[in-house]
Amino acid sequence: MTRPAPDTFARRLIACLDVRAGRVVKGVHFEGLRDAGDPAALAARYDAEGIDELVVLDVTATAEDRLALARTVSAVAANVFIPLAVGGGVRSVDDAARVIDAGADKVGINTAALGDPSLISRIASRFGSQAVVVAIDAKRDGDRLTVCSHAGRTPTPWDAVAWAREAQARGAGEILLTSIDADGTRRGFDCPLTAVVSGAVGIPVIASGGAGAPSHFVDVFSAGRADAALAASIFHDETCSVRAIKAALRTHGLPVRL
Repeated sequence: MTRPAPDTFARRLIACLDVRAGRVVKGVHFEGLRDAGDPAALAARYDAEGIDELVVLDVTATAEDRLALARTVSAVAANVFIPLAVGGGVRSVDDAARVIDAGADKVGINTAALGDPSLISRIASRFGSQAVVVAIDAKRDGDRLTVCSHAGRTPTPWDAVAWAREAQARGAGEILLTSIDADGTRRGFDCPLTAVVSGAVGIPVIASGGAGAPSHFVDVFSAGRADAALAASIFHDETCSVRAIKAALRTHGLPVRL
């Protein structure tokens, strides 16, 4: 599988709704979570503003040993007309089916896939690779890019590049790559991390963690070679608009969806 030439595909902007107890929350380095609003209301706003896709992540589902809240997923799905990915506590094909039945187009898996990589293949076999997003939370440890599970709290033996390749081989349709080091800092995406993973696989890589300005999106699509970029707090706090980011990308010759 090969990537299309960089100037032939539209870059996607994705808003992330990290949900806990039915409310959107946001923190820094996956910690210090604060309330950021109602997920359905925020989803409707982003849809109206021209966001390309949405991701809903139930940030405590895995720790609390439960599936992402179906009521929240249904409420968000009812308010948008764009692709919706949902992650949080998905441990089986049946869990994936419940998330899709609630209104999701794609299923995000992370900790459970690290424990049982065959889960990727089984979900892809049932719903297609386009419905499987493998989330990789990576943290720098010297020269190593360590993959962490359980919402970034638990280091694993996997290296980010090796795990991305394994996920692709098992049927993942996309990689959602989050830099734990950059998360919530608004200092920019980890472009070197994104570039090395993007260069190692032939499926789309979504960059996540660190967005703070339109220029950061230009950087991650150029130097980081990302196919899509995800952000949360800058959209929740209205630090910069979807329109402004897309305008900056067009100015730098990077195609975007209208």
